[in-house]
This record gives sequence, structure tokens and C-alpha cells, in this order.
Amino acid sequence: MTDQKRTPESHGTDGTDRRTRLVAYGVGAVKWVFVLALFRLFAAPMTKDLLGDEKLPMPTWEWSLAALTPGIVLYLLRRPADWEQLSGELTIFTWALRFYLVYGLAFALFQGVWVLWIAVLAGIGGLAGIWKLERRELTSAH
Repeated sequence: MTDQKRTPESHGTDGTDRRTRLVAYGVGAVKWVFVLALFRLFAAPMTKDLLGDEKLPMPTWEWSLAALTPGIVLYLLRRPADWEQLSGELTIFTWALRFYLVYGLAFALFQGVWVLWIAVLAGIGGLAGIWKLERRELTSAH
């Protein structure tokens, strides 16, 4: 066994590495959930085309759950240092939130699926959060 003493410098590096991994896991989670949500969305029509009968209904509650993921990750990574690392991945967050918002709004309005209003609120909240954090970054840069 080796005895390693932790100095403040090594502790800071370890904390930075931990935050970097947290950002990477958060971004990865948003991407995987978005891919799974898209697969779930297209699985319902695909079963009808392949099997002749719709075995899987269109997504409802699971779409709302997927729509919450980017907002939760944005909330957890709202620190300026995390935001700098996350800024390169904002495009996927924005597109995912827009897609969740459009699908949720269309099906909530036209199909009467009330649980999709959660996806609508999550999409609006996530996009508003991105806008606010980007404005904060721009004002701190000047």
C-alpha cells in the first residue's frame, strides 16, 4: 500500500476531473435519451408497417420523462466552469428540447394527451435556461 498525501493542488485537480466527467456523463445521458426517444417515436409507426397492426402506441409519459432530461442536466451544470465545457454541446441540447417541445405541443393540442404538457413545459423551460445561461456568459465576457 502506498501512502499518498493529498495536497490542495492535487485535490483541485481531482475535483476538476470529477466535474469534467460529470459534464461528459450529463451530455452522454442527454444524447442517449434523445436517441432512445426518437427510436420510441418511430417504433410505433414501424410496428404498424412491419406487422400490419400497431403493437405500440405513440409515446406519452415516456416522452415527457425524456423531455425533462436536458433541463435537469442544464440545472446541474449551471456553474460557469461547467458551462464553458458544455457550450460545445449546446446544439444537441437545443435540438432535443425543440423536438420534445414540438412533438409534445402537437400531440397535447391535437390528440388531447394531457401528460405531454409536461414535455411542453420542459422544452420551454430548457430553452429559456439555455438562453439565460448564454446571456449570463455574454455579460460576464464584457
